[in-house]
Amino acid sequence: MAITVYVPRDTTARALDADRVAARIERGAKTRGVDINVVRNGSRGLFYLEPLVEVDTPEGRVAFGPVTPGDVEPLLDAGLLEGRQDHTLALGLTEEIAYLKGQQRLTFSRIGITDPVSIEDYTALRGFEGLKKALALSSQTIVDEIKTSGLRGRGGAAFPTGIKWQTVHDQPAGQKYVVCNADEGDSGTFADRLVMECDPYMLIEGMTIAGLAAGADQGYIYLRSEYPLAHAILNEAIERAVAAGYLGSNILDSGRAFHLEVRLGAGAYICGEETSLLESLEGKRGLVRAKPPLPAIEGLFGRPTVVNNVLSLAAVPFILDQGGQAYADYGMGRSRGTLAIQLAGNVRRGGLVELAFGTSLRELMEDFGGGTLSGRPLKAVQVGGPLGAYLPQSQWDNPLDYEGFAAFGGVVGHGGIVMFDDSVDMGDQARFAMEFCTVESCGKCTPCRIGAVRGVEVIDRIRAGEAPEKNLVLLADLCETMLDGSLCAMGGMTPFPVQSVMQHFPDDLTPRQAVTAGGTTC
Repeated sequence: MAITVYVPRDTTARALDADRVAARIERGAKTRGVDINVVRNGSRGLFYLEPLVEVDTPEGRVAFGPVTPGDVEPLLDAGLLEGRQDHTLALGLTEEIAYLKGQQRLTFSRIGITDPVSIEDYTALRGFEGLKKALALSSQTIVDEIKTSGLRGRGGAAFPTGIKWQTVHDQPAGQKYVVCNADEGDSGTFADRLVMECDPYMLIEGMTIAGLAAGADQGYIYLRSEYPLAHAILNEAIERAVAAGYLGSNILDSGRAFHLEVRLGAGAYICGEETSLLESLEGKRGLVRAKPPLPAIEGLFGRPTVVNNVLSLAAVPFILDQGGQAYADYGMGRSRGTLAIQLAGNVRRGGLVELAFGTSLRELMEDFGGGTLSGRPLKAVQVGGPLGAYLPQSQWDNPLDYEGFAAFGGVVGHGGIVMFDDSVDMGDQARFAMEFCTVESCGKCTPCRIGAVRGVEVIDRIRAGEAPEKNLVLLADLCETMLDGSLCAMGGMTPFPVQSVMQHFPDDLTPRQAVTAGGTTC
């Protein structure tokens, strides 16, 4: 019987030479006369161990990592194909790796286990069970199950998913749409990509269930152009799902229809905002729309539209399969279920951590992340993307939930956590926040378009020592204007990181000291 060896095929693993690792394992096994079957699975999300090679054994899958092409021959000589643990890269049973074992994986329970485009692998692990149950329910019952779960938007806004679906459901019959926001552009985030590259049928299933609930028969995945591998995998998975009867004009012989297509964005961060995304999807420039009307009432092509993030839709199959209450049993307060946390930046053990709401940043950064890669003390952490506040050590023990973070000016956002050690200049980070907005603003509203430019100028004057006290007052006033007057969260949240630096790291906004050629300051 052939030995099964797993080598990930996601973007992270391939960027770290996983293709060459797989090729050398196949070549080495052939040289040794050993019959193997190499499965290109998805990543487990343990990026610090990629490429993570796994071997099927009677005791379970055993792991080795991080494996470079140069490690393959020594590993084969040490008994890799027999699963022997006689090498420094041997990690034991994959499921016993502490980073993985300490998680509560509901949405990401399959990633790294299956071949991403194998429907057989997906259905063997309860794939499409939620869809089968949804087909037997009324559309209102499906919506009620989502409401029971307490699922909220995982893209950043945290709006209750069930209420959004209910709004679309209640619109008069006619053409309706389901749009997946896969324009994952926040710094330090990659969970959407892992869903699409490692478990694409989960997203397909979630969108199909959303269509059944809302009365929509057409869906679009709006994918960022920087994800070519996700694009290829999604297209292949959609084609296979149609052939197997899980998509199309007669889903599983139910008489119900749902069609799905992938559309590529053009590299604009602002198109992560739902109305700008819809404009882009219609072939227009990505400008933010004024609300009302809401997209749930007048969305894509003026029709009622469900717009949800990848992670929101990916949670739906579990909810329909296991029940809304099973999902709601995780979490705290109004933040129910699990959150896909992405550890990035200056971190020793970067990767995906799925846990119920309520854990602390300190636990995530120290117990899972292992502190900084540099070995220097942590100074600040940014949660929720480039528009999130920079949080000091005094806020690292607060429970991670939407209301708790909002109470002290924090943002959970998409779950990205970017860590900074004590060498970071927070004044530079404050300037970057404003500069980022100048580049990415759609330009429709004045507070965002002009305010960010003025923000960069004011910070530069402060750091150059030009009337710093007066300009700090001006910067504070500018931030309030952007917060209150911007049309969308792009301009409305850009002040968050700037204000957090002013509040928690004021010394980093003091004028820079000029250094003379002789080394003295002036």
